[in-house]
This record gives sequence, structure tokens and C-alpha cells, in this order.
Amino acid sequence: MIFMEFMVVLGCLLLGTRFGGMGLGLISGIGLFLLTFVFGLTPGEPPVQVMLTILAVIGCAATLQTAGGLNLMMQVAERLLRRHPQYITILAPLTTWTLTFLCGTGHVVYTMFPIIADIALQKNIRPERPMAVASVASQMAICASPVSVAVVSMVSILAAGHGIGQAYSLLDILMIAIPSSLSGVIVAALWSLRRGKDLDKDEEFQAKLKDPQQREFIYGGGETLLNTKFPKEAYWSTWIFFAAIAAVVVLGADASLRPVFEMGGKTGPLSMNLVIQMMMLIAGAVILMRCKVKPGDISNGAVFKAGMVAIFSVFGVAWMSETFFQAHMPLLKETLAHVVQAQPWTYALVLFLISKLVNSQAAALTAIAPMGLALGVEPKLLIAFLPASYGYFVLPTYP
Repeated sequence: MIFMEFMVVLGCLLLGTRFGGMGLGLISGIGLFLLTFVFGLTPGEPPVQVMLTILAVIGCAATLQTAGGLNLMMQVAERLLRRHPQYITILAPLTTWTLTFLCGTGHVVYTMFPIIADIALQKNIRPERPMAVASVASQMAICASPVSVAVVSMVSILAAGHGIGQAYSLLDILMIAIPSSLSGVIVAALWSLRRGKDLDKDEEFQAKLKDPQQREFIYGGGETLLNTKFPKEAYWSTWIFFAAIAAVVVLGADASLRPVFEMGGKTGPLSMNLVIQMMMLIAGAVILMRCKVKPGDISNGAVFKAGMVAIFSVFGVAWMSETFFQAHMPLLKETLAHVVQAQPWTYALVLFLISKLVNSQAAALTAIAPMGLALGVEPKLLIAFLPASYGYFVLPTYP
């Protein structure tokens, strides 16, 4: 019976990947229905706090984009890249990593990709060198961002108890995630310096240049934000957003600054999930009122639409996975606990594979990290393996 239930879960994940994040979340609902109505499993708890955190962060980032603050940051990044075009393969991934680190979502960097390609071509550098690693870097930074749902989910999972005995703060995770992910990005960028043939030695590329239309298509893009004049409201929105991020970091680093409440029979400081939700909502509200943002334009932006897709993906996948794993946790402990404890890298492998299927760090962590704790994986190892939640660069199925 458990094999059939597992095949239902796996089948929904595989089928869902054909329809993107929205389809993945919706099709997971079919799996949840089968697990509960056909196999009689007790439904798990949907990841409400994770979804609300995504909603708050995306709402703030979308408001920032509408106010022009996001494009302002892109302009600053482009100015840096065009000032040192010969180092585009190194600077491009550092730029996309930084933008995602600040905003908590990789969806903010789409505007940078045509700019990176244009700079590389104008410098006669093979575009795939900076673009491939810049794409990976833009998602790797999610594992190090203080306002990303993946990092906050890890804080919440570790703080939920499970008898781990020691609380790990947001700052504890960032002290590991920031230098490690940034170092990995730099190593990947250095490796990419020699990726593929140089353009002047690539016979296929040189053959295309002989066609005037192809040459114009390749070199005639000229994507740039440098000529854009931003109003003062764009600058205000950027600083308001940065202030909210700083507040999240300070409150996450020092729990004594957060009010203490008794919830569920336990007394403790306000959770970081709620802190981030509040700070992002406040920042979005201040930007909305101070920076002349039209509310109707917020939902039309690319960041808002991508965020809604992420919410659906997390909702369906995490709920279905929670239902399956919790129903069979005693059996999983009996059969897998000693394996995971003796060879903890197997947890990282499972996390990596699941993230490829669900195309979301937060969804993968919400589904797998609690199981890892329950099976006895050392919490420090969960933090060390955090980047394994980003595995969807393996196949080209992510936008």
C-alpha cells in the first residue's frame, strides 16, 4: 500500500513539472485527494506560515517594482557591469546574487539577463559564460537572503522543537549561508571563464555572422537601463525596502528585541515568520503611500505574478508531502533513521532531488527538513545542507 501511495506522490510531481509551478501546485491537489479519499491518510497541515511569508515578501517586492525601485537597483548593477565589461563573467553572477540576496526572490533579476548578454557580446565574450552562472547565482542567493522564504522556513523548522535542544537564530544560519553560497558562486564563475569556445574561434557562430540579418539580430539588441531617468520616489522606495531588510536582520539576530507571547502552551519571542510578514507589509504600505504607487499596477508586474505561482507550488506540494510523510513517519524512522544518521549526505541527496521535482527551495525544505529532523539528522547538518534545496538547475524546466 505504501508503495502505491508513494507512486501517487511521485506521479503528481512528475506530471506537475510539465505545467510549471502553478500546474505543479494544482496537480498536487489531485494527489492529496487520492491519499485522503482513496488511501485513507489523515491530511497533513498546509504550510500556511510559509505561504503568508511568500505573500508578504512578494507584495512588498511588487510594490517596490511598481515604484521603480527595483529597476533603479538594476540600473546601478548595470552601471557596474558596463564599467568593467571585461570581468562580466565574474561580476554578472555577483550582481544577480546580490539582487536576490536583497530582495529574497530570484524573480527580480529577469531584467538583468538581456543586459548581461549584450555586454558580453559587445566585449566578444561568449554569452553563456556569464549568463549560465548568473542564473544559478540568482537562485543560490535565496539560501542566504534574510527575507527569503527558504531561510525563514528553516528558522521556523528548527525552532519548532523536535527535541533538538538548541535554538538556531536567523543570524546563525546567515553566518553559514552567506559566505558559503557566495564562495560557491565565485568558484562557479571562475570555472565559467573557459566555458565553451571563444567566439572568434567558434565556427558555427562565425558562420551566422556572415548573414547580415543574423549579425543585426545578435549585436543589435542594445538592452540598457542607463538612459532611464527615475523619479525621486524610486529612490525613496529603495531606501524604505532596505530599512525593512535591516529591521529583519536586527530582530532576527537579537530575540530579546521581539515581544514574548505564550502560544500553544509555550512561551517565546515572536516568530521570525511573523516578523518578516510584518516588516514586509509595513515597507510595502509605506512605499504605497509615500511613493505615488497606483495600487492597480502592483498585480500586473512580473514579480507579483511569479510570486503567486510560487505560492501555489508551495501550497500543493508541501501539503501533499506532509500528508504522506506524517502518515508513515514511524515506518520511515524504523527503516531510514539509522541510514540517515550514519550517512547524513543521503538527506542532502533526497532534498536535492525533491527540489528538482518541486522547483522551489521553500517547498522542498518544508517537505523534507522536518522529516530529516524527525529521523535524527543533526540540526547543524541541516543548515550546512541548506543549498541542496536548490537543485532545479539540473534540467531546463524552470522559467
